[in-house]
Amino acid sequence: MTVASNSPPSHLPLHDAAGAQPKPRTRSVRAGSEHGDGALAALFIAPAMLGFLVFLLWPTLRGIYLSFTRFNLLTPAQWVGLDNYVRMVHDPIFWDSLTVTVEYVLINIGVQTVSALAIAVLLQRLTQSAVLRGIVLTPYLMSNVVAGIVWLWILDTQLGIGNEVIGALGFDRIPFLADDTWAIPTIALINVWRHVGYTALLLFAGLQAIPNEMYEAAKVDGASEWRMFRRITMPLLRPVLAVVLIMTVIGSFQVFDTVAVTTQGGPANATNVLQYYIYGSAFGRFQFGYASAMSVALLVVLSAITFVQYRLTRAGQTDLG
Repeated sequence: MTVASNSPPSHLPLHDAAGAQPKPRTRSVRAGSEHGDGALAALFIAPAMLGFLVFLLWPTLRGIYLSFTRFNLLTPAQWVGLDNYVRMVHDPIFWDSLTVTVEYVLINIGVQTVSALAIAVLLQRLTQSAVLRGIVLTPYLMSNVVAGIVWLWILDTQLGIGNEVIGALGFDRIPFLADDTWAIPTIALINVWRHVGYTALLLFAGLQAIPNEMYEAAKVDGASEWRMFRRITMPLLRPVLAVVLIMTVIGSFQVFDTVAVTTQGGPANATNVLQYYIYGSAFGRFQFGYASAMSVALLVVLSAITFVQYRLTRAGQTDLG
């Protein structure tokens, strides 16, 4: 006796009426997912892109245009072609400001890089305490203006505690910010004090990527700490160090606030760095066209220096396999 079953079939047919195998519909779902991810990514990027367009790209393009004009805010911009650039080439104050800026950059970068590298290596080789790293970073949490004012008080020739200590030790007081010989090195060291902790932590992060097995193997072979630093640390840290150097050089060329609150470009233009001269030309003498020309020149110089640094240091390559 045969009993009919009312249960549904255990599986669907593999072919349609025409005999063709049905195609999966995963592509349309995947395409829709990618479209949704793209829209979500665009939504997250939009605020940063808006800020870039409004506060970076548009002012840059506007500044390039103004560099070919005579503009003082009171009258419409008047096209003068290359006159501002010709004036800049023959302006002795511009070249003096550029020289002062280069002097500042060399002192700042040299001292800051060596000090930050030493601190980073000590943090990595001796202790990795989070508390100690926080202490190292503390000066960076202070703004440049506040740091400048604090050090202005400390180094004051008559009342500063720094000169009080120097006098108590039997030495003559030093006019750190009032002497043309001491002014730029002092400003450079003030900014080194503020930024060295941040730079050290960037290098410390790069050191964390170096495998400890390399140091252990070198110790087994009898290598000293100095030899391990030269043969292991420096070659493998090179990409991170290159990026840090590029960042610090760009930032050093843009020094302004420390000079503005301590020396105002003095004494006798000894600290009249390029950014301060640009600011004075624009907002002190209302020569916005000429100030824009100097800004464009600084942009070109920084672009060239960055390109050369990137190529010489091989920042995009790593020796870590």
